[in-house]
Amino acid sequence: MITIKHPVPSDIEIAQAAVLDPIKKVAESVGLSEDDLDYYGKDKAKIHLDVLDKLKDRPQGKYIDVTAITPTPLGEGKTTTTVGLSQALGAHLGKNVFTCIRQPSQGPTFGIKGGAAGGGYSQVVPMEDFNLHLTGDIHAVTAANNLLAAAIDARMMHERNLGDRFKEVSGLDPLGINPYAVTWARVLDVNDSTMRNIVVGLGTKMDGLPRQPGFDIAVASEVMAILALTSGLQDMRERLGRIVIGQDWKGNQVTAEQLGVAGAMTVLMKDAIMPNLMQTLEGTPALVHAGPFANIAHGNSSIIADQIALKLADYVVTESGFGADIGMEKFFDIKCRYSGLVPNTVVLVATIRALKMHGGGPKVIAGRALDQAYVEENLELVEKGGANLVKNIEIAKLFGIPVVVAINQFKDDTPAAIALVKRIAEEAGAYAAVPSDHWTNGGAGSVELAEAVVDACEQPNDFKFLYPLEMPIKEKIETIAAKVYGAEGVDYTPLASQQIAGYEKAGFGNLPMCMAKTHLSLSHNPALKGVPTGFVLPVREVRASVGAGFIYPLCGEMRTMPGLPSKPVYLQVDLNDEGQVVGLF
Repeated sequence: MITIKHPVPSDIEIAQAAVLDPIKKVAESVGLSEDDLDYYGKDKAKIHLDVLDKLKDRPQGKYIDVTAITPTPLGEGKTTTTVGLSQALGAHLGKNVFTCIRQPSQGPTFGIKGGAAGGGYSQVVPMEDFNLHLTGDIHAVTAANNLLAAAIDARMMHERNLGDRFKEVSGLDPLGINPYAVTWARVLDVNDSTMRNIVVGLGTKMDGLPRQPGFDIAVASEVMAILALTSGLQDMRERLGRIVIGQDWKGNQVTAEQLGVAGAMTVLMKDAIMPNLMQTLEGTPALVHAGPFANIAHGNSSIIADQIALKLADYVVTESGFGADIGMEKFFDIKCRYSGLVPNTVVLVATIRALKMHGGGPKVIAGRALDQAYVEENLELVEKGGANLVKNIEIAKLFGIPVVVAINQFKDDTPAAIALVKRIAEEAGAYAAVPSDHWTNGGAGSVELAEAVVDACEQPNDFKFLYPLEMPIKEKIETIAAKVYGAEGVDYTPLASQQIAGYEKAGFGNLPMCMAKTHLSLSHNPALKGVPTGFVLPVREVRASVGAGFIYPLCGEMRTMPGLPSKPVYLQVDLNDEGQVVGLF
């Protein structure tokens, strides 16, 4: 599939040099037929949901979640590790394996972070398709979300303009939506800070009701969260109908079902619900589906993709967003709760770069050169930063799952630093700690890690949730704050307390919590590195994603619409004379 070169070329050069198997061949290798697929060109296909019925009697494979320590703003190579591990399991150890990961938002792709196809010699390909439109799932989410937004404004306008004649003209009962209590935002899949707060409805009375809503990025939409957590078309239809868009003038919740738009939203999403079949650079199969962010949503790929993969493979490697305190906690407490799937192993990605930062190293800023401290051996910084690794291992073990630490190697890492990280991890209770250079050498560089993961999957498993759903909302928040983040307590604004009381009164109290906080610290404050102590977690607002099935408390200032940096990635992106994409990564 690939010819490995050193020095390692750019991600896009590697991807474009790869010889891909036709997606039909990839499908056949896992037992899927053409009747199970809808092709999107030669390299991608959607898998029909009825394969779950065909495969229902097959045993489940082993379920592996890849997470990380608290990352630097550069990320610690979690997706690259996920793909490298899968390539090692499939192409080098001969295991039947599936990779299940999220589709990236075009916001970060053209902003500063980049895409999510992996990197180096551990990528999902074709990476240009992966990082851009793919099969249009995010566009479908955008269309469904914005149809609901348009329905809200149209309903308020017509009820206002027609007054007592509304029911006579429309045949519908008036909803009396309070425009000041509408919580549903429009979305687009572009970083655009100017759209966070806008004014709509200016002009004549036929141009709508003037009010100040805003835009979120598409992957922050509750529709995206529903796509990731649904179990099928009928379930998705019901979840879309349960979306709460705001309140009426009497304080009652108003839903998408009451607006009569949930059916049309489901029609827009009927193809998006099918997972996308792709492949890694070494030809192992991958399912790419859904793309919610982990700091403002639950941050995991779809339940449906995992269910299909677990029937087709002996090992399924998936990934949860950001660190163990955010994406992994939500993987267990939200995703596994709805799917009923039990994980076998956690792979915790650590880098010496991040440990140095947590040990007091200089600030790491995306887009700027690393300080010399990160390219020279400094065991003291690594030792101090090891506390963050220890804490993240403890978080994973709260759920009763064996932990394998993957030390994602960079070129300046020394044998002494790697040995130190191994010692810290093993003393903290990790089942194993293994260096891996999958970015440089693909699956071959991750074989030792893959062997450790296979062994860990056979270990005793005492999986448990962090809290029962029957626990009151505040107790659930406080359990996560204390046990996962290490907070001394939680401080609720009067608004947050009022909202919690309202949700419990409305019957939403038994939903799991989806904490919205920074990914750059175990606390709510991104400046607090290592293992912060003595802090109180602020909860300034609490929102309900009733259709998705969770409550999300906002801890600190969280942006649901990112902005573009002063030097965005799109400056490099273009087509060459042969029509190939250049400059993507």
